[in-house]
Amino acid sequence: MEELQIRNMSASANGTIEEPGRNVKAKSGLNKSILDQGWHEFRRQLDYKLFWRGGMLVEVNPRHTSQRCSCCGHTVKENRTSQALFRCQACGYEENADINAANNILTVGQTGMICQANHIRGRQQEPAGTREEVLPVAS
Repeated sequence: MEELQIRNMSASANGTIEEPGRNVKAKSGLNKSILDQGWHEFRRQLDYKLFWRGGMLVEVNPRHTSQRCSCCGHTVKENRTSQALFRCQACGYEENADINAANNILTVGQTGMICQANHIRGRQQEPAGTREEVLPVAS
């Protein structure tokens, strides 16, 4: 799941006397909706239940998950054409924006688990191009 910063997402838009906030009423309604959902409690319960059943909750950085193409990996702001539609500017892949983001979150989470498992077992992936290849010599 995405490692969302609920406290930051629900911060006040009031601003200061010198620089008053914009759309304060709309932001206030959004903040109330975010806090009413109980996202932190849902995350806590999910983590507990997964641990209880032998699973593991993996939180991933939410950066660019909704802008990256889950098909080719191309990441630009223009890929997210609307709130509901994702259209890759590079390969033309089209999908519901939430499904595309969910696929990206799954991929990042699985990749992180594999890298962590390799680290725990003492295996470490070498950076590309650093290993010297030994070619057999023909006699």
